Amino acid sequence: MNAVDLIVEDDAWSSLQGKTRLVDEAISAVCEELPVREPGVVAILLGSDDAVAAMNAQFRGKEGPTNVLSFPASEHADNHLGDIALAHGVVAREAEDRAIDVADHLRHLVIHGFLHLQGYDHQTDDEAATMETIERRALARLGVSDPYANEDAGPDPQSE
Repeated sequence: MNAVDLIVEDDAWSSLQGKTRLVDEAISAVCEELPVREPGVVAILLGSDDAVAAMNAQFRGKEGPTNVLSFPASEHADNHLGDIALAHGVVAREAEDRAIDVADHLRHLVIHGFLHLQGYDHQTDDEAATMETIERRALARLGVSDPYANEDAGPDPQSE
């Protein structure tokens, strides 16, 4: 079982109702799609663009905010799978640009970040295809449209 510790650091997220439920649903849906998964607690930070930009610079050496960052825990972490950080402004702008609900985009990004914590990646085309397939299936469980259906939307998510 994977438990979620939701931390809301940016008040801008207060406009999104049911955050805890949305995150829990996303984690449950993706877990149903994984044949094997590592159990543990996942900390999810709903932060500001500035906070995520600082993490992006510190841990990835990249300037500016990104939608989602994933930080797997060390092997020695006691029942802690890792952390996921999301930037409100980026998430909201991407949802608006794609004409999708912020809640649906949040669930997609949580699923994407969780897959990174499970050891999945998208550095190669095959890895990306595997992740996207799992994401699509998990989102379908939630009644969320395929985020990759419109190739004009650009790469989504932009995380590591």
